[in-house]
Amino acid sequence: MESYGIHLLAISHVYLVPQLKSKCTKALIQRLTVENVVDVLQLARLCDAPDLYLKCMKLVSCKFKVVEETEGWKFLQDHDPFFELEILQFIDETESRRKRSRRHKREQSLYFELSEAMDCLEHICTEGCISVGPHDMEPRKNKAPCNKFSMCQGLQLSIQHFANCKKRVNGGCVRCKRMWQLFKLHASICELPDSTCKVPLSRRFKMRGGEEMKNKKEEERWELLVKKVVVARAASSLLLPKRKRVEEEPIATTCGEANYHNHNHVIRKLVC
Repeated sequence: MESYGIHLLAISHVYLVPQLKSKCTKALIQRLTVENVVDVLQLARLCDAPDLYLKCMKLVSCKFKVVEETEGWKFLQDHDPFFELEILQFIDETESRRKRSRRHKREQSLYFELSEAMDCLEHICTEGCISVGPHDMEPRKNKAPCNKFSMCQGLQLSIQHFANCKKRVNGGCVRCKRMWQLFKLHASICELPDSTCKVPLSRRFKMRGGEEMKNKKEEERWELLVKKVVVARAASSLLLPKRKRVEEEPIATTCGEANYHNHNHVIRKLVC
């Protein structure tokens, strides 16, 4: 195989010896290098060896800048421009798939973060936490950082700002606008009756529905966001273990600042 693997692949293809062809394909896959990949790729194409062809294409795609300098590639450019175009199209499609995959992962991460923000909002407005809680509940005496949600401290700071900001009335505060969107998102996915839900503005948003949307396109984008967050919430409840409610040791004193920046990172990405 080391000396005659390429020749044996061609012979096994011409004389229809499938077992030998399979062994040659596996052996050549293990011996692929940047220097020989273009030659092996051309042979795999001629001999109808899809596994070998795909492995070669992936190697060319990953190491294209190095492959481009080889004699095999230069020979291919001079004698088979159509096959060169086929390889370049494969590389372009591969890169497009990678970009779509990365974008999808980022979007899914955002939806899971927003789902956690909804749970955290219910926790703050129902159970109460360090500095924010229901109006009929005494503030917690224990001032240690909340360890139930990573964004809890930042969300509490945003709620306090929202309650006291003077620019909020005229819509001049971006931070209040984001907090307003979180309240609205919660109202869109909340299934509790108005008398039971303690999250602020929930009843108002449920009554007004989509009246605040400027146009149909904006309304459709919002509905899509709500559906994605609902799906992420359901997935997290099925795949992840139940959140531990047992108080753990408080983290360092900078926890509040870290949580604050984490929360702002989430709401900055919220669709306006």
